[in-house]
Amino acid sequence: MAEPFRFQTVPTLVVEFGAARRLGALLRERYPTLARLCLVTDGFLYRSGLLGPALADLSEHGWSVTVLDNVVADPPEHVVLEAASRARDAQAQLVVGLGGGSSMDVAKLLAVLLASQQALSDMYGVNKVDGARLPLVQIPTTAGTGSEVTAVSIVTVGEATKMGVVSPQLIADLAILDAELTLGLPSAATAATGIDAMVHAIEAYTSARLKNPISDMLALRALQLLSTNLLTACRDGQNRTAREAMLLGATFAGQAFANAPVAAVHALAYPIGGIYHVPHGLSNALVLPHVLKFNAPAAAPLYAELSAAVLPSASGSAQERTRALIEHVEHLIAETGIPSTLRGVGIERDGLARMAKDAMLQQRLLVNNPRPVTEADALAIYTAAF
Repeated sequence: MAEPFRFQTVPTLVVEFGAARRLGALLRERYPTLARLCLVTDGFLYRSGLLGPALADLSEHGWSVTVLDNVVADPPEHVVLEAASRARDAQAQLVVGLGGGSSMDVAKLLAVLLASQQALSDMYGVNKVDGARLPLVQIPTTAGTGSEVTAVSIVTVGEATKMGVVSPQLIADLAILDAELTLGLPSAATAATGIDAMVHAIEAYTSARLKNPISDMLALRALQLLSTNLLTACRDGQNRTAREAMLLGATFAGQAFANAPVAAVHALAYPIGGIYHVPHGLSNALVLPHVLKFNAPAAAPLYAELSAAVLPSASGSAQERTRALIEHVEHLIAETGIPSTLRGVGIERDGLARMAKDAMLQQRLLVNNPRPVTEADALAIYTAAF
C-alpha cells in the first residue's frame, strides 16, 4: 500500500519565452474586471530597464500600476510593512511579484496583508495566516529560489533572525516563467541561485517528512536539468536553451520542496545570510557538500538514486555512488568560481559557534533532515566549511 500524501502547487503555470513583454494582455485575459495592480520588485531591476516592456504592455491594456521597488535581499519586516502601506494607499486589487526570491516573498505577504486585518507578526510559523488574500501572480527573474511556486515567505526579524510564514494562502494563482528575463543574470548570481535550486531538489528528495512520489519525480528531473545546464548558463549567459532549462528546473525543485520540505542545508545557511548578509544561494552552496557528507551515513540509498539521475555512469555500492554525487557537486561549485569556504566570504572562525547556536533555532527545517543535527554537529559542519 502506498503511503497517503498531499501535494499542492500553483494552479496555473505559463512557460513562454518573452511572456513578460505581453504581461498586460496575459493579466487582462485572466482578470478582465480588475484595474489596479501593485508590482513588487527591487530597485536594481527597476532601474535596469528590464521591466520596461512589461510596464508598457500593462499600461497598454488599461492597468494602473504602482511599482514598489523597495525590496532588498533578506527583506526586513519594516520593508514589508512599508510596501503594504503604499499598496493599501494605491487600493491595489492584484499583486504581481517580479524579481528574485525576496521580491516574490514580499509579494506573497502583501497579498495576504492587503486582504485582512491580521498583523504580520501573528503570521510567523506554519498555518498561522487567517483569511483570504488578493489575487497573486509571480514572475521569477532568477532560476533559483522556486518562490514562485512555494507557500513560504522568509522575513528578517530584528537584527539577524530569519522567520518563515508558511501557509497555503501564499501559493500564487499564476506563475509565469519567462527565461528572457534571466538572460542578463551575471555568472556569480546564476551559479548561486542555480545551486540553491539544486539544494531544493536534493533536500526534497531526502526529506524525512512528507517526501512523496510527485515531489520525488519533480526533484529528480529538477536535479537533472539544473546540474547539466548550470555551467553552460554561467559561461554563456545568453544561451536560451540553458536558461530555459535552469528556470524550469528551479520551478520543479520549488514544487518538490514546497511539498517535501528542506532541511539542514537551509537551516545552516540561514545564520550565514542572517548574520553576515551573504546571499541565500551562496550561503547554501557554502555548506552543501559538508551537509551531504554529514548525512551520507543515513541518506546514502537516496543519494545513490540522485546520483543515478545526474551521473548515469556512476557505479558501485550506495556509498560509492553517494561519494560520486558529492564529488560532482563540489566540482560544479568549484567550476562556477563562486567562493567555496566561509572565510572566503569574510566569516571569522570565532563566529562559527554563534552560527551553530542560531542554526538550532531552525527546528522547522531540522526536523526534515535524514539525520538528527545537534549544535555540536552544526559547529563541526561549519568548521569543515571554514
